[in-house]
Amino acid sequence: MAKTLYSEHNVLFLKMLKVLRESKKLKQRDLAKLIGHSQAMVSKVECGGRRLDVMELRAWLAALGTDFTEFMNSLDAELRLHGVADAQLRQITSSLTGQASSPTEDCAEA
Repeated sequence: MAKTLYSEHNVLFLKMLKVLRESKKLKQRDLAKLIGHSQAMVSKVECGGRRLDVMELRAWLAALGTDFTEFMNSLDAELRLHGVADAQLRQITSSLTGQASSPTEDCAEA
């Protein structure tokens, strides 16, 4: 499986972040100032060259006045709308964590 950083699903996520920033009438440098980072960092994130960890995403969304849970629910809805099924999400998660893709595989007795 290709790295998720360059996946269609991540591109959708990044587009949502950019659209959200633009809807608030903020330039990258404005957001950077709010989150305490450089404009270059914001650009790298929006272009897919740098990931946000969950705490950075939470701060990013807070700076944009957006509820983390609401954003994640919107992201999930968009992913589903664009054809990301639960099985695909499990496959992505498995490739990231190195775990089995079936929840029951982890529960088998040794």
